[in-house]
Amino acid sequence: MKILANPALLRAMVVLFCAGFAFLIGVLFIRFLRQQIAEESDMGEDTPRSLDALPLHVYNTVIQQLKQQKHELMIQSQAEQQRTKSSEALNQAVLANVPCGVLIFGPNGLVRSINPAAKTILGFATMIGMSPEDIFRGALVRKSGSNAGVEEPLALAEEVRAVLHEGSQHRQVEGEYETPPGDQRFLGMTVASLKGLDGISLGVACLITDLSELENARKEQASHAEVSAEMALKLRASLRSISGYGQQLAANTEPQLASQLATDIAQEAAELDRLLGGFLTSAQTAAAKSAAAGS
Repeated sequence: MKILANPALLRAMVVLFCAGFAFLIGVLFIRFLRQQIAEESDMGEDTPRSLDALPLHVYNTVIQQLKQQKHELMIQSQAEQQRTKSSEALNQAVLANVPCGVLIFGPNGLVRSINPAAKTILGFATMIGMSPEDIFRGALVRKSGSNAGVEEPLALAEEVRAVLHEGSQHRQVEGEYETPPGDQRFLGMTVASLKGLDGISLGVACLITDLSELENARKEQASHAEVSAEMALKLRASLRSISGYGQQLAANTEPQLASQLATDIAQEAAELDRLLGGFLTSAQTAAAKSAAAGS
């Protein structure tokens, strides 16, 4: 009791007890930490290989799949490029071998594509970048029908402009044309609008055909018809004259007049034979020219 009554001794005993309790707690905590570290080290020796091997396997699989997809995309791209080249080669072969001329005007009204037949028909070495006015140079459309002479003549270039700017689907026209060297030709032209899948205008296509031989044959036929009509009138007049001379000869008994009438009949028959001979010769010549042009 005396000891507990001494404050300094009591304080020293409390400090010694707290120190001992703290030391015991520290020892127990250190042992717990060692146990935890030992368990973690045991687990770490078993799992590293599986943890490292799993991502590498996944990466390899992903890389292989990406390589396969890249290879398939390259094959598809090469096949698409081959189809595009084949289609372009086919289009170029068709344009190069068609007998009619092909002119493609862009939305700006300038030539962007031509084929060899167009150069031959129109007489230009090249027409890229030229306008319809530069190419056709005032060539006029031939109007057909009874009001052909009443309406104001329309230029071939205006037909191209009309389809390009007015939205017309297509137009078929004919007209006389003079090449830069001065050759006269008669052309048939179909002007068609070009539109994309979205409906936007891509320009105008002109299909040009040289109808000069057909036009010459048409003119020869018209001329031959006029000659035939004139020949028919002459034949009719000659036959009437011969008929009249024959009737007079049958009704007349005077020898001198009968001789004159016979002479007139012979002369009219000779003239008739000359006209028929010339007509048949010209007809045979025209038929031979038509056969040569058709072959």
